[in-house]
Amino acid sequence: MKQLYLLFLLFSLPQLLVAQSGAIKGEVMAGQAPAGYASIGLVGTTLGGTADAAGRFELQQVPEGTYQIRVSAVGYRMTEKRVEVRAGEVTALRVELQQQDARLGEVVVTGTMRETYLLESPVPVEVYTPKYFLKNPTPAIFEALERVNGVQPQINCNVCGTGDIHINGMEGAYTMVLLDGMPIVSALSTVYGLSGIPNSLVERVEVVKGPASTLYGSEAVAGLINIITKSPATAPRFSADVFYTSHRELNADVAYSRQWEKLSSLLSANYFRFTDSRDVNHDNFTDVPLQHRVSLFNKWSLARKHNRIANLAARYYYEDRFGGELQWTPAFRGGDSLYGESVYTRRYEVLGAYQLPLRENILLSYSYNDHSQNAAYGTTLYKGRQRVGFGQLVWDREVGAKHRLLLGAAYRYTWYDDNTPATQQSQSEENLPVHTSLPGAFAQHEFKASGKIILLTGLRYDYNSEHRGILSPRFNAKWSPNADNTFRLSLGNGYRVVNLFTEDHAALTGAREVVIQNELKPEQSYNASLNYQRYVPLSSGFLNLEASAFYTYFTNKIVADFLTDDNLIIYDNLSGHAISKGVALNGELAFTFPLRLLAGATLMDVYQVQADEEGRQEREPQLHAPRFSGTFTASYQFRNKGLSLDYTGSVKGPMFLPVQENDFRPEKSPWFTLQNLQLTKVLQEGLEVYGGVKNLFNFMPEHPLMRPFDPFDKQVEVDNPNGYSFDTEYNYAPLQGRRLFLGLRYTLPQQAK
Repeated sequence: MKQLYLLFLLFSLPQLLVAQSGAIKGEVMAGQAPAGYASIGLVGTTLGGTADAAGRFELQQVPEGTYQIRVSAVGYRMTEKRVEVRAGEVTALRVELQQQDARLGEVVVTGTMRETYLLESPVPVEVYTPKYFLKNPTPAIFEALERVNGVQPQINCNVCGTGDIHINGMEGAYTMVLLDGMPIVSALSTVYGLSGIPNSLVERVEVVKGPASTLYGSEAVAGLINIITKSPATAPRFSADVFYTSHRELNADVAYSRQWEKLSSLLSANYFRFTDSRDVNHDNFTDVPLQHRVSLFNKWSLARKHNRIANLAARYYYEDRFGGELQWTPAFRGGDSLYGESVYTRRYEVLGAYQLPLRENILLSYSYNDHSQNAAYGTTLYKGRQRVGFGQLVWDREVGAKHRLLLGAAYRYTWYDDNTPATQQSQSEENLPVHTSLPGAFAQHEFKASGKIILLTGLRYDYNSEHRGILSPRFNAKWSPNADNTFRLSLGNGYRVVNLFTEDHAALTGAREVVIQNELKPEQSYNASLNYQRYVPLSSGFLNLEASAFYTYFTNKIVADFLTDDNLIIYDNLSGHAISKGVALNGELAFTFPLRLLAGATLMDVYQVQADEEGRQEREPQLHAPRFSGTFTASYQFRNKGLSLDYTGSVKGPMFLPVQENDFRPEKSPWFTLQNLQLTKVLQEGLEVYGGVKNLFNFMPEHPLMRPFDPFDKQVEVDNPNGYSFDTEYNYAPLQGRRLFLGLRYTLPQQAK
């Protein structure tokens, strides 16, 4: 009898659960048009989904009760409405979205290490969504950042194509790149790790320009870029994006997500292949390095009581990259017959966050990465491995109505080993790994003096096992006299502990020998910036303007001297000081008809000052730092035909370049522009095809390599009156001309629950 009773309960339980639940059915509108693919979620639960192309949605099996339903869509303000669900009934709902005032309603975490609305943040943060980057599709986030004003993805080697990201003219080692707030891309991985982050992972990118060392420690001197990955709970059930170019580049992004009662998962894969040995400039070297890479990403999220955070993610990345003479094959790797730069990279990452089950808001974040690199730069063989473990505990609490306190402690451990002088002991030739311990503590106080004024102060102390204690304070102030005008003042101190051989690819290439003049000391920087935002409502849309002025002063700056000797790179602390200063302007103009314009420009002066042999102050300009740079985007939608047209581009002014003595190449690059055109057609619900032209005007730099016919310098004394030597560092633009591209994109919304 008991067995029959249990069997009855087993079969009747699902019906009982359904009988005690209801459903929510509705539509999401943006003015007169539906808000297709808007994200739907019930606050405090894992229930949610995505609207279809017509803005319709349905959530089934919702337990009886009262909820806040949250609706968001790119370009519109997030909206919450109260909804009551009754057992056995379908609740009808209509949600009206308001156009977002140039992304001011978005939530950001980077500036203050806690969630806050962008409009309320005392730290100026720029937010970019995948939709913005899809206007000119790229295989990785590295290339996509070219469209951010003041941010410059810089190629540092014309053979293997390594690069870093400059902010306001400062070299890539001063830019911290975070993945979900974790310092994943740093030190050794900076050289190649940036190209391994596919756009399929990205929920949004947050950019802070100026020192952020108080919260994030070393490397965040010029600023930081925080890549926020997609949430498994709201990601589409399935998505795929594949494009192919006329240069035979193939890029494929595929993602799948699934939700259970309390658990959700996102699995993403990226594949990129480029195997066309192009040589447009006829120097017998590949114009663009051949690449073959795979990236796998898996993220899990657990729904907990009180909406506490619990997520875990892992990523694997592998790349085979080659650049060099066209006749090169792997049999010549490391030899001096044919020149080639061959790099094998393998990388594992684990990162996550867990909010402690306490009444206080205490968040534990952690990450670990293992990066291995096996490279041959001509005859120079380089093998490096790095392991970085990071843990951070942050307590966030409101103290009364006007005060908010954030306290944190962090620990970072780095293990590094290679076959260069970086790990060679001074007293012997023995090669031993470097162990670096970096504990730190920080405090931040936010004071809402009034509805118009917010003050933010912070202080951080780090103790580096190599360089001892380092203190970095910060001060931020925000004043909004009204809803349409906002001023932000930032003052800060930054520091950087240098990992010379792991950060600078120039130190690894076989073209030059590295010389460290003296024992290198940590760098210090002092920064001030003033930011102003102005929102102008128009009868036919809105105009959003932003202006910033920045000034950074460096002491103990580590500089690389390429000019004293053509065969050497001489590193030393600057005896004087360095300065980065300038102004940046951004504008966004949106109309009620489907036209949106964005433009940005940065005017800057970056240089260093030190005494010459006679004691006179000598000013030297920073290499690869254009005085002027700009970006622009124009987007128009033909709604009746399901078409959208995007015209994007960037403009760069002259920049100083590393030249040799009596170099026939100019020491400054010319003005140039890279422009792109894309047309997108919606075929059916969730399916669209796109295509266009990259580098519309077919711009390519001239003479990127010095003496490519003698890469091993075997004949430098033959018919070479100027004593030129092979060099790969003369670069100011991608070595890839005009190319067509065609792609297909499909999105299957999350199933409603």
